[in-house]
Order: sequence, then structure tokens, then C-alpha cells
Amino acid sequence: MSDPALNDPTELVQLAVDQDACIGAGQCEMLEAETFLLDDDTGIAALTGAGTLPRQRAEDVVDRCPARAISMVDQDDGAGG
Repeated sequence: MSDPALNDPTELVQLAVDQDACIGAGQCEMLEAETFLLDDDTGIAALTGAGTLPRQRAEDVVDRCPARAISMVDQDDGAGG
């Protein structure tokens, strides 16, 4: 049985930017200016604020990154116990 949260387009998900892979195309900043900012000196994208978006919008940004430098972070990663 699938997790119903995975199908909720409004669920907030954490994003990550692989700054080594980023080519500075600016798609992320154009699509989600409140979440991404291109550094004026390096041209590399960085997250601003909490770095979260609703799942549907996050998937759109991930899919539109030409360098595939943006990913959604599994919230269970690194959960110690």
C-alpha cells in the first residue's frame, strides 16, 4: 500500500541543490524566486529560507533544472534513533 502523503501535491518537501552540478541556468530562481537565489559572484543557485515547497511545485522545479542539480530530500534520511 502506498503512502498517501506521497500523493498529496500540497505536502511540503525539503529541497537540496548540488552546487557542484549547478550550471547557473536560473530556471529555479525564475520559477521559485522565494526559494532559490543565484549568487551574483558565482552564478550558482542556493536555497533561501526553509528551502521547502509544496510537492507539486518541487517536482516541477526538479524536472526543469537542466543540470539536474536540484533534488527532493527524503525526510527520513539521517533520522537517528
